[in-house]
Amino acid sequence: MRHMEENGNSRTVEMVSLVDPYVVKTLKTVVGKRLLIETPRGNVQGKLVDVKPDHVVLESNGDATFYVRIPQIIWMMVED
Repeated sequence: MRHMEENGNSRTVEMVSLVDPYVVKTLKTVVGKRLLIETPRGNVQGKLVDVKPDHVVLESNGDATFYVRIPQIIWMMVED
């Protein structure tokens, strides 16, 4: 991405996102199951419906959808 500075010069700006491939791979094995995820802001529970390199999507009882950034996951547990 190119960024134009006030003085007319341009510079290249890179977006950096850290991906933990082991966590992503593990999460993909439990898509469709119910998870309990601990984050710095508390617990989130729901059915894991999608896994992206930077976030997961949980549906909670069909009435709420949560998007949790993977770096914010402290621990997770598959529920029966």
